Amino acid sequence: MTPPSTTALPRVADRGLFARLVDDAAVFPPGNAPLDEAVRLHRFHRAAAYAWLVGPLLVPVSSATALEQVAAASASAVSPVLEVALVARPGVATREVEQAVALLSAAGDVTAVGVEMAWSPQWREADLDVLPLTLEVPRGPEQARALDDLGTALGEGTVQAKFRTGATPTWAWPDEDELAGFVRAAVERGVPFKLTGGLHHLVRGARSEGEQHGLLNVLLAVHAAVTGGPPDDVTDALRERDTDTLVDRTTLIDADGAAALRRTFTAYGCCEVTDPIGELTTRRLIEGA
Repeated sequence: MTPPSTTALPRVADRGLFARLVDDAAVFPPGNAPLDEAVRLHRFHRAAAYAWLVGPLLVPVSSATALEQVAAASASAVSPVLEVALVARPGVATREVEQAVALLSAAGDVTAVGVEMAWSPQWREADLDVLPLTLEVPRGPEQARALDDLGTALGEGTVQAKFRTGATPTWAWPDEDELAGFVRAAVERGVPFKLTGGLHHLVRGARSEGEQHGLLNVLLAVHAAVTGGPPDDVTDALRERDTDTLVDRTTLIDADGAAALRRTFTAYGCCEVTDPIGELTTRRLIEGA
């Protein structure tokens, strides 16, 4: 990456970069919060000064029945309706997803605002009450097929891709080259996407849990891709480890650039939403949090 401009930099980044960026994945690994605790904390987040950064609570489809009960028991005048996105990991039957959507559609204390499931050639067969749909794409040759398919579906409703940036026991950590390849491929097809896993910190680095991508790295990589930068700029943005360079470059993204970036990179799931929010505050990239 080239050095940042020597002109005076704004103190904070454009607010549009971070609005509803962080989906609350508290019940998923490595957080694994009990559902009632996750709901309680999510209601707290939604009433906090930083609520504008927080998206819906992500909940497994298998927890839909329990969620209905927990939400009803914890509703209050301050936080009466709970916004959730239902998540089905690869291997969950479509029928189970449909039943969870139907259950929450009839619930008075929960609003389902989206569904996340694995991409398959049959995804259009699911009856999901016209909810926004996020489809997790695979690795390898099938990824291009999935993104091509999603590219043809952009006029059929709200649909986007999902890619896993953190390691799991069955999913090796994707390095900068692999993540850059996904970003470029999605942008080339005009397919919006969200990310999941591992984006707890602002800057790329090695953590106790292993290698992790940085949130600012990802934002700048997507910005490079949507503005038509050379392919190497996308990869270089993901490799950068100098915090000051990343912070300075993030503050240089104007409102139009932020809007274009976020039309592509819509959100990401994090099991502790205050991790990135705290670092954004410490680095003075946001205010009012």
